[in-house]
Amino acid sequence: MALAIMCSGGDAPGMNPAIKKFVDYVYKKREKPYLIYDGLEGLIDNKIKEATHKDVAGIMHNGGTIIRSSRSKRFFEYAFRQQAYENLKYHGITGLIVLGGDGSFRAMEKFSSEFDLNFIGIPSTIDNDIYGTEYCLGVDTALNVIRDALDKIRDTASSFNRAFLVEVMGRDCGYLAIISAIIGGAEICVIPETPFQPEKLTQRLQEEIKEGRNYILAIVAEGTKKTTEIHNWMEESFGLETRVSILGHIQRGGNPTVYDRMMAFEFTITAIDYLLSHHHSNKVVVFQKGAFNLIDIDEVVSNKYQLPQHYLDAINYLD
Repeated sequence: MALAIMCSGGDAPGMNPAIKKFVDYVYKKREKPYLIYDGLEGLIDNKIKEATHKDVAGIMHNGGTIIRSSRSKRFFEYAFRQQAYENLKYHGITGLIVLGGDGSFRAMEKFSSEFDLNFIGIPSTIDNDIYGTEYCLGVDTALNVIRDALDKIRDTASSFNRAFLVEVMGRDCGYLAIISAIIGGAEICVIPETPFQPEKLTQRLQEEIKEGRNYILAIVAEGTKKTTEIHNWMEESFGLETRVSILGHIQRGGNPTVYDRMMAFEFTITAIDYLLSHHHSNKVVVFQKGAFNLIDIDEVVSNKYQLPQHYLDAINYLD
């Protein structure tokens, strides 16, 4: 049996360990591994190559993805999806693993509804916003990048009597922001899932400044689109020079952590084992309550991820 792996959408730390484990484990199962380069665009353009161990040697510690990724407008057109399917058939590929996020899985749900596709998705996005799974590949590495930045920013904030506002990624999900605020000791956290109510914070922090507090750290999720608003509020309310740091795409880079490498192995092995034992699957591997399971892709794409209530409640601990 020939199996292929590809990346789609934004890159995430842990993709390379997943790719290496894919090649090694497929060979161990005495099957043929294929790599699809440049994501959906490469699938359309037949950038498909049978893999060897040499192709994935020494990639474990690298961030990003050696087979690259893409977002494809062409894939919205049926003719190009049919071309992609014909490319898989040409190589005799009977099982496909896709490392991606919500947009990638929506594309695969459409693809698999039209063609005889044996597909497994592995949630791979630092946003951690995929329905049905508690963890997506790359999240731990991204959080460690943010944690390192926050520790350094707090050093300079406390040295200069300044307030700092740090904008973190996450699309419309506040997961990165709230976890970073908790472990970074932030005084303020603003996320899309809950309204920002500054009254109580303003009173408390003004009192603390009178008692000697000389810096403030705020975390704002990009999905709120409130970075400028929060910056202005902080300067007006606290009288501290307030600097803005937008961490941006550094959150998607860096050496995958031990946890992300181990999760990559488990996600990939689970996906391969399922593909080899089922010939008509359209599933996503999910991590729930310490175990790996598979759920139908239509369930994943038809539901929205909800931030657990205990994380929403944690914002109150900062007030």
